[in-house]
Amino acid sequence: MKIAIIGAGCSGLSAIKQLAAADLTDITCFEKTDRLGGNWAYTEKPGYSSLYQATRTISSKAMSQFSDFPMPADYPDYPSHEQILGYFQAYARYFGLEKFIRFNLGVTQADKTFDDRWKLTLSNGTEQIYDYLVVANGHLTVPRHPDWKDQFLGTYLHVRDYKTNRGFENKRVLVVGAGNSGCDCAVDISRVAAQVDLSLRSPQYIIPKYIMENPTDTFASGFDWLPQWLQDGIQKMILRSQIGRYQDYQLPEPTFPPRQAHPTLNSELLPCMREGKIKPRKAIDRIVDQTVYFSDGSAAQYDIILAATGYQIAFPFFPKGLIDWETSLSIPLYLRMFDPQHANLCFIGLLQPQGCLWKLTEVQAKLLSLLLTQQIQLPENWRSLALTEGSDWSKQFLTRPRHSLEVHYPAYLKQLQRIITGKILHDQ
Repeated sequence: MKIAIIGAGCSGLSAIKQLAAADLTDITCFEKTDRLGGNWAYTEKPGYSSLYQATRTISSKAMSQFSDFPMPADYPDYPSHEQILGYFQAYARYFGLEKFIRFNLGVTQADKTFDDRWKLTLSNGTEQIYDYLVVANGHLTVPRHPDWKDQFLGTYLHVRDYKTNRGFENKRVLVVGAGNSGCDCAVDISRVAAQVDLSLRSPQYIIPKYIMENPTDTFASGFDWLPQWLQDGIQKMILRSQIGRYQDYQLPEPTFPPRQAHPTLNSELLPCMREGKIKPRKAIDRIVDQTVYFSDGSAAQYDIILAATGYQIAFPFFPKGLIDWETSLSIPLYLRMFDPQHANLCFIGLLQPQGCLWKLTEVQAKLLSLLLTQQIQLPENWRSLALTEGSDWSKQFLTRPRHSLEVHYPAYLKQLQRIITGKILHDQ
């Protein structure tokens, strides 16, 4: 079986490692850049990485490392992007993965052949045929821009283009969006800007990186065995004791449980708000020239708007109409991996967990290796289950595009592990 993998980030590396370990050695991973690491291969070159210079992980070292390759003992609780890239490079060297990767060679087109295989057109103009296609290109590539983008006559940037706070000195800046990227950038910019405001369209859980001196995800994992409703209550009680009420920071109080939205992990934002370095703002109502009018009737002028408004689910190499989930709120994939329209296609890492992605890609890739070596099989009705599953996941989170790929980490991990260990084939 000839297998192609698109992307040599964490998801692609997991796929190579698990497939090669299962003696599926006719593998080619196409990486359009000159190094592995995907999004964690930081560069200021436009269009390649969505990281900014000061990026650190939002999941802890203990909860992020691969099962058979621990991070170095001297890594901090939340490693820097340089450390994470070094970790991925060491992982690839240790397991001999680089021999499967073709660098500086991207996939520009992926078409189905008459005999239901995949014809890949490559950036060097050549074409190759594969029996199975693994898509591991991530979902932080194509920015989602707001409708008012062209109304603002100052400097507009999407957070994907933000690298450093150089150029923001003494500027009036509005950051739109209170996800992890938006809050991180707001804090970074507040070190040099004259004014930083943060616009929130809806309430958001902003959670410190440490709870009772432990990394937040490590602390929270101790409650995984409890019923979800009880976990929600404990989390809200502990948050109240750690940071007080969100209204104390002029932020709206969330009216939904923490598990229904992707949390923002940031220990500096709330203190910056208390100190007046960052001012919360309501949703944008309209923009006239460089003046932004907010939904509460207030207004302010800005030199720069930084939009942290998320990303589209995009696969530029697929022909138009083959797969189109750019505006979907429900993604019809069985196990968040298998497309009911294409039995020889698998997505690795196309999910947004409330926890670290890398460990889940490892388990996804393990399941795929067992499937391709016929040690397990999908249930006969897996195609219909894909539709049901996509709908079921979407009902567990707030109805927003940013949650279309969301999963509950422990529940999803157990779902995959049960199939791998042969306890079930996934009865639903």
